[in-house]
Amino acid sequence: MPFSTNRQLDALIRPRYSLGEIRALSAFLERTGTLTFTSLPNGLFPAAALGSENSYTGYSYVWVRDNIHITHAHFKIGRTDVAVRTLRALMTYFIKYRNRFLNIIEGTADPNIPMNRPQIRFDGNSLEELSEKWAHAQNDALGYFLWLFCKLMNEEVLTPGADELNMLAIFPRYFEAIRYWQDEDSGHWEEVRKISASSIGVVVTGLTEFRKALVAAGPLRNLCGSLTTVDTVEQLIESGQAALANILPSECIQPDPSKQRRYDAALLFLLYPLQIIEGQIADQILADVTTHLQGEVGVRRYLGDSYWAPDYKKKLRPAERTADVSDDLSSRNRLLSVAGQEAQWCIFDSDISCIFGLKFKSTRLPDYLAKQTDYLNRSLRQITAPDQPGLPAFRCPELYYLEAGRYVSNDHVPLLWTQANLMLALKLMEDNCRL
Repeated sequence: MPFSTNRQLDALIRPRYSLGEIRALSAFLERTGTLTFTSLPNGLFPAAALGSENSYTGYSYVWVRDNIHITHAHFKIGRTDVAVRTLRALMTYFIKYRNRFLNIIEGTADPNIPMNRPQIRFDGNSLEELSEKWAHAQNDALGYFLWLFCKLMNEEVLTPGADELNMLAIFPRYFEAIRYWQDEDSGHWEEVRKISASSIGVVVTGLTEFRKALVAAGPLRNLCGSLTTVDTVEQLIESGQAALANILPSECIQPDPSKQRRYDAALLFLLYPLQIIEGQIADQILADVTTHLQGEVGVRRYLGDSYWAPDYKKKLRPAERTADVSDDLSSRNRLLSVAGQEAQWCIFDSDISCIFGLKFKSTRLPDYLAKQTDYLNRSLRQITAPDQPGLPAFRCPELYYLEAGRYVSNDHVPLLWTQANLMLALKLMEDNCRL
C-alpha cells in the first residue's frame, strides 16, 4: 500500500484524473491552505512559514534559490505580478551588495573564502546580510536568478531600470572571474565544495537567457560594451557545456571520495524547470534518480546524505540541526549508520511529475501520463494530516526522516519550495487533462 499521511486527501487521489477531478483536487488544496504562500511585505518568501517554536531552524530567512523556484511557479500559473515583485526585491538586494561581485571581479577579495562571495541567504525583511558563517559559495543560486530575471525580460514581462541593467551586466563578469565551470561550490545542498554539474548547468541556463537579452537590440547591449560582448558570453556558455559533457550524468567526478558523486537529485532541475538537458542524458538522469534515490515516501538528495539522519532530533540539539557543516561533514555523517536510511525529500516527486508531464505533452504516450500521475500522487500523499502532533495540517513538508523506525516529517513545515513544485505539478496535470 502506498505511503500516505492524510485520509481526507486519499479520497481525492485517483489513478487517472479527469479535468473535473483535478480541478476539484486543486480547489480542495486551495481551501485547506496547502497552496497558500506567505510572503514578506516586499514580496520575498521565507524558506518556510514556521511558528516561533521553530525559529531555531533559520528557515524564516530568505534563500535566493528557493525564491526563484517559488517565483517561477507563480509565473507559470499566470501570477506575473508576484513573480516581478519578487525578482525586483532580489535585484534590490543584489544592487545593495554589488561590491560582493565587484571585489571578486577586481581581485580584491578571495573567492575561496565563502563569506566573501555574494550571500545567498539573508534577512528578507531588512535586505541585510547575516553575520553567521554560511556556505555562500553557491553558483546555482546566482545562476537561477540570472535565468529567471532575463527570461521575464526576454518575454517582455519585466522592464528593467538602469540600475537593474547595470547589476545584471555584472553577473557574467563574476562567473568569468571565478571560472564557474571548474569552480568548487557548495551547490544546492550547501555542503562540501566540489565541481558540481547541477551548479554548472544552472549557470549555463542563466547565461543562455542573458545572451538572448544581449543579442536583442536594446539597453543591455549598449550598457555592456566591450566588457561583456556576445562572444564573451558565448565562450562562457561553451566552457560550461564542455564541463557538463565531461561530468554528466554524474554530479561530480572528482577523484576525492568526499566529493565524487554519481547520483544527485539536484540534477533533476536541469530537466525541469530549466530544460537545458535533453535526450539520452536527461533520460539517464531521470532513471538514476528513480532507481537509486527514490524511496517509499520521497526522494533522497544523494546516497549517504546524513541531514536528518534517523532519530536526528534525539541526537542533535536544535541549534546543531541546521548548522553550517560545509567545512567538515564527518561528525554529521556518523549519524547515518545504515545506507538507505537517508531522509526522503518532498520537493522531487512533483518535479518528476512535471518532467513526465512534459514528455506526455510532446508525445501523447499513455505511459508518460501514467507516470506523471503516479508522481503527482506520491507528492500528494506527503501532505500532512490533521492528526499529526506538532504539525499544521494540510501542509507540504521539507522531508520525512526515520524517528523510532517510522517515517515522520521534520519541523520545516510548510516548506514553500515544496508547495511551489506541487502547484506546478497540479497545473501541468490540469493542462494535460485538456489534451
